[in-house]
Amino acid sequence: MLNEYENRFLASEVPPRPADQVRFHVIPVPYEATVSYAGGTARGPEAILDASDQLELFDGMSFPGKGGIFTQRPVDCSGSPEEVMENVKNAVLAALDANAMPVVLGGEHSLTYGEMAALKERYGRFGVVQFDAHADLRDSYEGSKWSHASVMRRAVKDLGLPLVQIGNRIFCQEELDARKEHSVVSWDAPYLCRNGMPDHLIPEDFPRQIFITFDVDGLDPSVMPETGTPVPGGLGWYQAIDLAAKAMEGRKVLGFDIVELAPREGHIVSDFTAASLTYALMGLAERNSGE
Repeated sequence: MLNEYENRFLASEVPPRPADQVRFHVIPVPYEATVSYAGGTARGPEAILDASDQLELFDGMSFPGKGGIFTQRPVDCSGSPEEVMENVKNAVLAALDANAMPVVLGGEHSLTYGEMAALKERYGRFGVVQFDAHADLRDSYEGSKWSHASVMRRAVKDLGLPLVQIGNRIFCQEELDARKEHSVVSWDAPYLCRNGMPDHLIPEDFPRQIFITFDVDGLDPSVMPETGTPVPGGLGWYQAIDLAAKAMEGRKVLGFDIVELAPREGHIVSDFTAASLTYALMGLAERNSGE
């Protein structure tokens, strides 16, 4: 039996319920092992949980919290990368066993592998939609294939998952080559900011079941300054929400994550923005999952 974490997501508005009687399982993963610029992502999950108490139950269109939100205890991130990924995988499988949608709060982006491995084991083929400033398609970085810069390479190469990238704007040559090798569909930030929403954001032959991974540096630093690797020229708030809604249209969302928040003491805007993004995606997943 799962015991709920005392720092619950949106505890100010959503009363506690048993783990198997809720719509969403929030899973904090305070993992930070492969920092390549600024640090602090291990504190991201707790900052999002703290900020979530300032949210309202109404998200502007519906009340996604009314279906119930259970917050699991933080995943143990003390072991090797392989051990941490297994722990993340097991936490996601526990959410799925409870017939709830897993919502993972990071932590650095490498943890997403554990989520994808769980969904692959449970559902087989599904598509990944990535919001990010970076492509994360290096085969390894600084000697580790488990780097946050390699997580999408693990998705397409190791797990064989189709991928759509949204909001990218900084790359190395290896990543551009990997896009071609693995038939990655990409809508980079310069194109989106100059041309708006594409008519066919998600290919017609993309899997109906999708997983969304949202690195908060996909947002412009004016919206999300507290992240480990901020890059100018990112997505605006409503642009990102509209793109997420379009990506989910007619599809079933298996789960999603919010990663790479690096909170700073005395700076609460990004914490609240990340909590708002989490709740906004919950609402979109309920309304646009195609169920």
